[in-house]
Amino acid sequence: MAHAYTPGLRVAERTMLRKERRLPLPGEVLVTEGDAVSADQVVAKTDLPGNVQPINVANLLSIEPADIKEFMLKKEGDEIEKVEPLARSGGLFGLFKNTYKSPVAGTVESVSQVTGQVLIREAPIPVEVKAYIDGMVTEVFPKEGVAVETTASFIQGIFGLGGEAYGELAMASSGPDEVLTESEINEGFRGKVLVGGSLIELPALRKAIKLRAKGVVVGGFSDQDVKEILGYDLGVAITGHEELGTTLVITEGFGKIRMAQRTFQLLKNLEGKKASINGATQIRAGVIRPEVVIPLDETTVKKETEKKKESEGMVIGSQIRIIRQPYFGILATVTDLPAALQKLPTEAKVRVAEVELENGEKVILPRANVELIEK
Repeated sequence: MAHAYTPGLRVAERTMLRKERRLPLPGEVLVTEGDAVSADQVVAKTDLPGNVQPINVANLLSIEPADIKEFMLKKEGDEIEKVEPLARSGGLFGLFKNTYKSPVAGTVESVSQVTGQVLIREAPIPVEVKAYIDGMVTEVFPKEGVAVETTASFIQGIFGLGGEAYGELAMASSGPDEVLTESEINEGFRGKVLVGGSLIELPALRKAIKLRAKGVVVGGFSDQDVKEILGYDLGVAITGHEELGTTLVITEGFGKIRMAQRTFQLLKNLEGKKASINGATQIRAGVIRPEVVIPLDETTVKKETEKKKESEGMVIGSQIRIIRQPYFGILATVTDLPAALQKLPTEAKVRVAEVELENGEKVILPRANVELIEK
């Protein structure tokens, strides 16, 4: 049977997920293999070196750099508090002494007799890594982190904003084609992950943020509203570091696009369950997709030898999403995969796929214009 590799978008009702949670620098792992962990539980921690504050003491006290150590009130390795005297000049005949106070708290790291500079290292910055999903620790990486596994429903999106968050799933729309408006966002959604239909309007998202909803999962969102909510053009950089207060995951694309029925129904069936959500997105090399994870067992992972089925790529019968106009965002089923190259109106020769749209219409599309929906 003819088949082709096509980037996949997973929407799985039940799958085994493994998440590696690693520190940016060596530190301390707080759990052991076999431990059951919750999404918001800290599994590893470390301290990043504090910021360095350079101070040109020689200039400030009008002294020669070579003489700086004579006027220092603190030596290398000493701790110092903010506004505590750091250095003092001798003045004139013992009078009119000039004292310089430290602008920050920290540790005196170096005193240079060449430049007259003093470097103060601020306090270490604590970094904690949380489990992100409810599950079981299946592997420990000494001084680095852990691997957490869980059996869960798993949904990947097209685009997202904001980082990792956790909350109870709550349906804010009754159907996949509904627009989520400001009037439908109420106090009952505080601290929860909202599920919308085809679009969330900007005022509705602002209200969700104000209510401190943990996240919003919706079919579409205006690209102009992305710029409005961020205050700048996003460009092609990776997302996920935005401090919105509410994580946004778009499952279909930009604009008003009906959420896939299968995706909407899966989320609806899991309403009330705890969900982990991450809006991090990268569309360049090393693709990162936003995601929603809903653990099906919140305390343990069964010791099952479930083998991850490797995707055979796009085949006849595959469910796909069209990612180019004029059918952008529409779901379809592959009905044929001609082996021969076909000429497009642009005169380019490409491999194509014959697909059947949801309304029964059959169209022929370049295979590069579709995205496989993995089950």
